[in-house]
Amino acid sequence: MPDPHAQVSGPGDSGGPGVPGGDLVAVGSPPPGAEIHRPRSLVVLRHGKTDDNLRGIFQGHRDSELMSTGWSQARAVAPMVAAVEPVAIVSSDLRRAADTADVVAAVVGLPVRRDARLREIDVGEWTGRSRAHVRQTDARTLDALAAGLDVRRGGTGETLAEVALRARAAADEVVAGLGSGMTAVLVCHGITSRALVASLVGMDQADATRFLRGLDNCRWARVTEVLGARSDDGLGAWRIDEWNAGPPTPCSTS
Repeated sequence: MPDPHAQVSGPGDSGGPGVPGGDLVAVGSPPPGAEIHRPRSLVVLRHGKTDDNLRGIFQGHRDSELMSTGWSQARAVAPMVAAVEPVAIVSSDLRRAADTADVVAAVVGLPVRRDARLREIDVGEWTGRSRAHVRQTDARTLDALAAGLDVRRGGTGETLAEVALRARAAADEVVAGLGSGMTAVLVCHGITSRALVASLVGMDQADATRFLRGLDNCRWARVTEVLGARSDDGLGAWRIDEWNAGPPTPCSTS
């Protein structure tokens, strides 16, 4: 008959009841030697400033070039992005984003892959026009956007939903190629970056437009996957760790 006064072995004691060698193993712990998956992350970086940004011009798919300030912003942000040790850089194929990505890549020491799915929202007939001009010719659409409706920009342009769909597909492909704990950089545009981040974290696009200010030029959002969680669409869940981060002084408010 067992001695009721016998001492039961604790963690680290040999011969503990039910555990060979006496070591207790936490429920849900991976088996010894198993690889522990660490969260992956994305840095979504907006391009440097353009003359169209300065003048308040709708750019959309217009292939605007960086102005001198934009080149300086790219050079300033590059070492900050390099500090997160990304393993991949993917950019929009529009020149303002592609050139920004190339400056960052030169510091990081990685090639850049272009993906047209990361382009800015297509603004159709608004392309190259100022907001004041559009207000005179298409005030109804601007008012609808201000009211939170996701209407097509410039008659023949895109909706936010369409932008989010294409940008998310591009991001999902990048994430699929990342190993445990790795980070990738996506260099894109103001509206596209917000639409993409909203899609990743499961945020309604109208709420994102209302509550998340657009990224300033050469500033970024960082999102990290939430391990073991699933979003409403059945894909992996993400959280926002940083928003509009970058150099101490905001690069642009346009």
